[in-house]
Amino acid sequence: MRLILASGSVYRRALLERLQLPFDVISPDVDESPLPDETPDQLAQRLAQAKALKIARAHPEAIVIGSDQVAALGHFCLGKPGSHEQATKQLQQLSGQKVVFHTALCVAQNTQFHTVNVLTTCHFRELSLAEIQSYLLREKPYDTAGSAKAESLGIALMQSMQSDDPTAIIGLPMIELCRLLRAFGINPLTAPVSLAHV
Repeated sequence: MRLILASGSVYRRALLERLQLPFDVISPDVDESPLPDETPDQLAQRLAQAKALKIARAHPEAIVIGSDQVAALGHFCLGKPGSHEQATKQLQQLSGQKVVFHTALCVAQNTQFHTVNVLTTCHFRELSLAEIQSYLLREKPYDTAGSAKAESLGIALMQSMQSDDPTAIIGLPMIELCRLLRAFGINPLTAPVSLAHV
C-alpha cells in the first residue's frame, strides 16, 4: 500500500524514516493563516487535515500523513519567526514562560481520515539576551514555531518538558502515528521494510 508524507519538512521526513517503511513525499500548498478566533488546537488540527486531505484527494489509493504544529502562549498562537529579529522577540517573550506545542496529526485515505492533537508543555528558562543571540546565531531556527529546536541545541533553552509522545515536539508524534497507521492496515512491525533500510 502506498504511503505518502504530505509535508516538505526535513524533520518529519527523518522521523518517518525511523519506521523503515517505503514512502513518498509530496509537499501540499496550504495557506497556514489562522482563521478569526481560531484556537491553537483548532488551527493545528485544521491544517493537518487540510494537508493530508489535499494529497489524499489527488492520490485516493494512498495512505497520506499530514501534520502541523502550533506553539501557544496562553491563547496566543506563535508562528514561525522567519527572521533573526522576530526570533529574538519571540524568545524574549517566551523567557520564563510555559508554552504548549500543539502537534496535530492526520492520517487519511481518500475521504476517510483520523486526526489527533498531541500536546507538549515546555517551560522555558529565564533567558538572557546574550543566550538568545548565541542560540539563534548557532541554530538559526527561523522555520520553527516558537523559535526553538528542542531536538538539538534548543533543549538548552528549556527548564522542563512534558508529553505523552516524545517526538511530537519535533513535528511528528510517532506513537500516535503508529496507532493510526495500524487503524489503516499498516503495522510498522510487520510491513515490508524500505529498501533504503535493508
